[in-house]
Amino acid sequence: MTDIMLSKSLAVFPGSFDPLTRGHMDIVTRALGLFSQVTVAVLDNPDKKTLFTLDERVELVRDSFKDFGESVRVERFRGLLVDFMKKSGAGVIIRGLRAITDYDYEAQMALMNKHLCQDIETVFLVTSEEYSYISSSLVRQVASLGGDISNLVSPVVMEALRNKF
Repeated sequence: MTDIMLSKSLAVFPGSFDPLTRGHMDIVTRALGLFSQVTVAVLDNPDKKTLFTLDERVELVRDSFKDFGESVRVERFRGLLVDFMKKSGAGVIIRGLRAITDYDYEAQMALMNKHLCQDIETVFLVTSEEYSYISSSLVRQVASLGGDISNLVSPVVMEALRNKF
């Protein structure tokens, strides 16, 4: 057990969000039906090559959720997710599953996080069917080739992708 009380009404949705997609937004919106607050935790991984800088990704996520008020927080994190969870007081990790192939990796991560901190639970939400084919890498690829991504990302993310390409 940890010596920090973690709230099961506070959830964290971690990821690199390069860029944030409508699929990510769907998971957060649906998670708000289960939890009083969701923190979108934007990963700072210097070993991962991203299209957008950390600051850009954080700002794009904030802009995309600006109408959600205090129910959606956006923070950056580096290092172990369980350490971020302890600092934030959140007791639940939200993970989205697009396909059964996502489950193996996500289950391993959930079990490792549980090993590192018994008080943390992971909740899997299956992506809504209309977003099940969307991934950040696919969005980047389509955007780089000039394809229509208007129904895949928020307007602010679409504009940022246009500016990048």
